[in-house]
Amino acid sequence: MRLRTILIIGGLAFAVPLMAATNYRLLKQIVLGGEGGWDYFEVEPDTGRIFIPRESHIQVLDSDGKLLADILHVKGAHAIVFAPELKRAFLSTDGSVTILDTATLKVAGEVRLPDKDPDAIVYDPYSKRVFTFNGGGTNDATAVDAQSGKVLGSIPLGGKPETAQADGSGHIYVNVEDKNKIAAFDSKTLKVLNTWPLSPCEEPSGLAIDVAHKRLFAGCHNQLMAVVDYTNGKVVATVPIGKGVDANRFDPGTGLAFASCGDGAITAAHADASGKFSVVQTIQTRRGARTMALDPKNHKVYTVTSEFGPPPAPTAERPHPYPAVISKTFTLLIFGQ
Repeated sequence: MRLRTILIIGGLAFAVPLMAATNYRLLKQIVLGGEGGWDYFEVEPDTGRIFIPRESHIQVLDSDGKLLADILHVKGAHAIVFAPELKRAFLSTDGSVTILDTATLKVAGEVRLPDKDPDAIVYDPYSKRVFTFNGGGTNDATAVDAQSGKVLGSIPLGGKPETAQADGSGHIYVNVEDKNKIAAFDSKTLKVLNTWPLSPCEEPSGLAIDVAHKRLFAGCHNQLMAVVDYTNGKVVATVPIGKGVDANRFDPGTGLAFASCGDGAITAAHADASGKFSVVQTIQTRRGARTMALDPKNHKVYTVTSEFGPPPAPTAERPHPYPAVISKTFTLLIFGQ
C-alpha cells in the first residue's frame, strides 16, 4: 500500500502519495487499422472499454486493446461521453448529438442541432444534461436533456470553445481557446458565472479536473500546463509540456496530471509535499499521439496515432495542412506502470 502525506495548500488538504515517482512504460502497441480520422476518445467508467470515434464508425476495445466491436453508420463523430446510470453514451457528430445504447452498442437516437458545429462534449451528472461545445462561428455550448433528448438552450461563450469538464456540483468549465480564458457556467440556469484569464497560458486546448482539490489542468499551445484553482480562477502553477497538446487527464488515485502532445510525448506532473507542481516523467509516445484517455481503475494511459505521409499542398483555406494519414496504420499505444 502506498503511504501518503497530507499537505495544506490555500486551506485545502491534499493527500499526496509518497511513492508518486512514475515509471510509465509502453505495455502494448496494437495496429487497429480501419479508416477515418480521430479526435477525443474515452474509457467507459463501469466497464473499462475504450470507445474511439473515427468519423463514420466507432471502434470499441477492451482494456488490453482487443477489438470488441465496430459501430457503423455514424456521421462525423468527433467526441464521446458516458452517462453510466442511463446506460448511454453521447457523441458529438456533424450537426447533431448521436445517442448510443452502451448495452447493445447500437445507435439509439439522434438530436439535431441546426446550424451548430459540435466538437467537445461533456455529461453533467448533477443536472443529467449533455453539453456540446460548438465552433464554426457560433462559439457557444448547447444543453441537451440526457433522458429525453430535448434541446434546452445555448450558452454564449464569447470565443472558440475547446475541452470542458463538469465538477459534479452543477458547474461546467470550458477552455475558450482563442481568448486564452476558461469560462464557468451553471449547468441548470445555463448562465455564465465567470470568465477567467489563463495568463501565461496561451491557446488552451485539453482540460482535466481534480474535483477533490478543486483544480483544473489546462493544456496550452505555448507548451505549458496551467493548474487553476476553480474556486477563484487563479493560475496557481504551470509546468512545461511538449508541442501540440490536445488532451489532459487527471488520475485521482496517483495524483498525476497528464498532457498528451502531438510531438510524441506525454508529460506527467505531480505536486510535491510543499505543493509545488513539477514534471515527474516525460513518457515517449509517437508523433501524432495528441489525444489520450485514462482509466483511473487500472491507471493505464491510452493514446492513438498513425503513420503519416507528406502534407497536401497549402491552400488559402488551409495554409498549414495536416500531413496525410497512411491508410490502415491507425495504432493504439497502452502505457502502464
